[in-house]
Amino acid sequence: MIHILGALTPVFAVILLGYFFKKWQFVPDAFWAAAERITFYVFFPSLLITTTARADMTGLQVLPMVGALVTGIVVVVALCFWLRAPLRLDGPSFTSLIQGSVRPNAYVGIAAAAALFGREGLILVSLCIAAAVPLVNAISVAAMIRYASPAGAQVGWKSMVWPIAKNPMIIACFTGLLLNVTALGLPPLVGPLLDILGRASLPIGLLAVGAGLEVATMRSAGPTVLVTSAIKILLLPILTFGLCTVLGLDGLTAAVAVMYASLPGSASAFVMARQMGGNASIMAGSITLTTLAAAATMPLILLAIS
Repeated sequence: MIHILGALTPVFAVILLGYFFKKWQFVPDAFWAAAERITFYVFFPSLLITTTARADMTGLQVLPMVGALVTGIVVVVALCFWLRAPLRLDGPSFTSLIQGSVRPNAYVGIAAAAALFGREGLILVSLCIAAAVPLVNAISVAAMIRYASPAGAQVGWKSMVWPIAKNPMIIACFTGLLLNVTALGLPPLVGPLLDILGRASLPIGLLAVGAGLEVATMRSAGPTVLVTSAIKILLLPILTFGLCTVLGLDGLTAAVAVMYASLPGSASAFVMARQMGGNASIMAGSITLTTLAAAATMPLILLAIS
């Protein structure tokens, strides 16, 4: 327990610091948009490329881990469809329930994996991102098109594929994997450059997560926020652990899979909700609540499975 708390407390402390930096206007507001952009497009992709390109995957139970994550996501999405009627959700609100239940904050995941499990944890969480992020993005975009787009709107296949294909974190994971499996590795000058850029990803990314928290939205968005948050940070990790057990996963691989499932909601889900017609208020509330609550739920869940 002390090890888990000791590893995760600094991660959430940096997030909290980002929240107060924004609240106290420690830096100009314009800084945060720039920080998020450079982290999303440069710093985190650099870290993911270097991690996956150099990864030694010998003995890692990758396919069962991916199977547990994907199956858990599919089951939770099915549950969201079942909950729509009891919660009396309109189309936009329903899309936010789906997004909030399955889209994890990869920034927090990478930081937590590095703090808890070191280099092997970074390798495994990078593989989780490569497997889960395209799936949850596809589900989210499809839900937006089906349930949040105006009636009669013409939506082409590019609306489904392009947002996923251009995601820099997905591109980075698959670039690193390609360099790994082909044994090409990182070029002599490019590798050190990406190492330097990747080191900036965790502090800047976590500060930006904190700056994006909107505490007031937790009170104004209603019970759907509570349901969405409970699914994301409690039900999904418990379900993933059960699937890991069924598939024979144990040790580090199972721990990383469950940790990834227990992550708070993704800040990019709010952007998608706002741009594509989802309920942005529900989305902002669930992101804030899961981020604050995960400081307690993640250590407890990891302790329970250890």
